[in-house]
Amino acid sequence: MLKDVSRPTRRKISRRTALAGMSASLAAIAMPRLGRAADDTIRIGFPTPLTGPFAAEARDQVKCAELAVKLVNDKGGIGGRKVELLVRDDKLNAGEAATRTLELIEKDKVHAVVGALSSAVQLAVNEVTRARGVIYVSISQSDTINEAKDFSKYTFHEALNPHMTTAAVARQTMKKGMKVAHLVADYAYGHEMLRGFKRAQTAIGADNVGEILHPFGAADYSTFMPRLMSMRPDVLCISNFGRDQANAIKQAVDFGIKQQMKIVVPVILHNQRLAVGPDVFEGVIGGANYYWGLEKDSKSAAAFNAAFRAANGGAIPTDYGAYGYSGVASLLQAMQAAGGTDTDKVVDALEKLQYDLTKGPQHYRKCDHQSVQSVLVLESKKKSAMANDNDLFAVVASDAGSDDLLRSCSELGHAT
Repeated sequence: MLKDVSRPTRRKISRRTALAGMSASLAAIAMPRLGRAADDTIRIGFPTPLTGPFAAEARDQVKCAELAVKLVNDKGGIGGRKVELLVRDDKLNAGEAATRTLELIEKDKVHAVVGALSSAVQLAVNEVTRARGVIYVSISQSDTINEAKDFSKYTFHEALNPHMTTAAVARQTMKKGMKVAHLVADYAYGHEMLRGFKRAQTAIGADNVGEILHPFGAADYSTFMPRLMSMRPDVLCISNFGRDQANAIKQAVDFGIKQQMKIVVPVILHNQRLAVGPDVFEGVIGGANYYWGLEKDSKSAAAFNAAFRAANGGAIPTDYGAYGYSGVASLLQAMQAAGGTDTDKVVDALEKLQYDLTKGPQHYRKCDHQSVQSVLVLESKKKSAMANDNDLFAVVASDAGSDDLLRSCSELGHAT
């Protein structure tokens, strides 16, 4: 097996760098929390990278989170208390995220935090919230946050995780004896997706023929493509996010890779498909938490789409936007059930919550607070097959939510 492990010289987001810049922010964590503000407003902190390569997905998350708050407030709030969403730009930087989260807790007196769009940055947010005893609902894909070493009773993970998405995609695209190569972003997200794909390959009996790491935010993939082609795989897994996904797939197409192998991604991104058009993404298969086209078969998807259209001039919600909605809305449902914002009561309500907000039944698993939910596998349509500009994907499969899709509690280090 060929494995390229050369490390880029440019800065990347790894767990080490994520936590290294946090010392100044976390120095204040040991201080006692100050009292809440005098008014009765329920405040939800929402750190997300409004600037940088994930900004398009972050803006969608904010729109959908604001919708969740609006719908509750339009019905009188929670026990007569209005809800306020406090959005902060974490700049896709762990130190910045820790600082903004600490400010949200100490200065703005938030009752809970929802957000983050990077595996490493969410760990920085989680370090602050768990030290302060504040509920945090993460909406970034990660397996690490579910592991016992990073878990706390205040931490809930509403997003899919890499094990779920890669396994679902692999089941639809790989067969025993197939050769699989990987192009991987060299930071936490890419590493976790690679781990998930390799685990799925082993279960299926597919052969790993090579891995190439690329730096976060790479603009030029021309040095990687010939090496990937020389591996002669049947399937190429591209594990990156945001603009990196669009850039990598576009350059792979320019090199003629689609004629030699199937391109798959762990998460196929709505905004990146829009950015480069149908010809580039045609035939690419990937996982997803949500697609607006579910409205034909799902009452909750139809209701979510209708509410979003009404609030946003007829636009449709995106995949990562849906995370913003379900992350905030599930938290607010738990607060309703708890009768307010008492942290322990809300934690208990979240653990017992059965919710259906965008696509079907979901609940938080007891041991690690991972949301058990369905996983979609989508294929990007060719232009001639699109009924309209929003008709981006065909649903290849929808795996129902089940504990069987998750890593076991014992594997994650939790007592069983």
